[in-house]
Amino acid sequence: MKTMNWERLLDPGRLHDPRGGTRDEVGRSPFHKDHDRIVFAGSFRRLGRKTQVHPLTDNDHIHTRLTHSLEVGCVGRSLGMSVGELLRDRLPDWITPADLGVIIQAACLGHDIGNPPFGHAGEYAIRDWFKCAEVNGSGLLDGLSPLEREDLLTYEGNAQGFRIVTQIEYNQFRGGMRLTAATLGTLLKYPWTVTHGGKAGKFGCYQSELGALEQVADHLGLIPQGEHRWCRHPLAWLVEAADDICYALLDLEDGVEMDILAFDEVAEILTQIAGGEPSDYAEMNRTGVSQRRRIAALRGAAMERAVTDVGQVFVEHEQELLSGTLQDDLLELCHPDLDWGVKLAKQLARKRIFRNTRKAKLEIGAYTTLGILLEAFIGAAHELHHTGHSSFKHQRVLALIGENTPLPSWSLYDSYRRMLDFIGGMTDHYAVDLAQEMGGKLRGD
Repeated sequence: MKTMNWERLLDPGRLHDPRGGTRDEVGRSPFHKDHDRIVFAGSFRRLGRKTQVHPLTDNDHIHTRLTHSLEVGCVGRSLGMSVGELLRDRLPDWITPADLGVIIQAACLGHDIGNPPFGHAGEYAIRDWFKCAEVNGSGLLDGLSPLEREDLLTYEGNAQGFRIVTQIEYNQFRGGMRLTAATLGTLLKYPWTVTHGGKAGKFGCYQSELGALEQVADHLGLIPQGEHRWCRHPLAWLVEAADDICYALLDLEDGVEMDILAFDEVAEILTQIAGGEPSDYAEMNRTGVSQRRRIAALRGAAMERAVTDVGQVFVEHEQELLSGTLQDDLLELCHPDLDWGVKLAKQLARKRIFRNTRKAKLEIGAYTTLGILLEAFIGAAHELHHTGHSSFKHQRVLALIGENTPLPSWSLYDSYRRMLDFIGGMTDHYAVDLAQEMGGKLRGD
């Protein structure tokens, strides 16, 4: 059976920068530089004004994509360092547990960097807009190849994130962030194209970045599993586990904060996941400590147990991970209480938080907002591509993009991708403001 090996999987080389990523760098390791490049990126900073679960909330305690990504990064770093200690004798001698931790932390920080405004609602809004354009016979998708068409009909934040780090941010269309192969592989939750997206439409690479995906897979020795599909990097499983842990537990915390969920029902789930109450929890109850602090204590205990269990399960299933044959999520292989608790937390979020009336109304509004923007920018790109010039209105639309305006000579697919780069990079508030102004709500200075 073909297997991957840690020597290649932890490759510090940078695909578009032969000078960087050597193993003997002094000070920051190549992987610490990956971490810093993501943290200082504008696309990462804008996550602070993008929806995690609750759009456009005024409550400063509610998670945004930025705070979620930071917290996932913390859990991912702990998982990586734990696994690094347990696997120390099987890793290359130039890799430390801290290196493993920061590789996973960097990938965790970048895992949502491609999400459009309004989170998953924004993804669906963009997908549905293109589906309507196709059904209505608008001609906007005429001339695209079948796979290019599928990319647009299945807008995916994961694929957009891979585009951002390999193409858009910093060295535009010259390697992007120029991250190490190890970090790029760990970031790829779905190392395949839209052909393998399935019913959920989950994939990690658009046609425009297929060459970069092939390079990453070749560098790391990822095992092919079909045309334009490879097995995951083993460390990508830890990124997924960190995301699931934070998503499940922190959704509950936000639910209590917004009075959607009762404190007692959330406390019961967190206690179950943690395997009991923290040692000082009874004293916190006796002295009347606030619900917010008590939930934080329970959540911390639950996360600590989750990190310990997931790390052990990863090591137990190392050979399946290296052969690309693991089928179950790591959390499903953990102690039944942990797997049950995380699943129950997700189920509670789906039934009560995701169906919250305020959230539903704002997500409907997201469809309207993104519809206005897509009509303007995709319409402008379509006219420019087919006629070589723009009406006055579309000139003004394209002026908003500045130096990133597509040229008439570009393919229609590349022009559309550039429009979606601009729209997808918007914060929730900027998208709303721009759509309102385009819709005639003029404020002036």
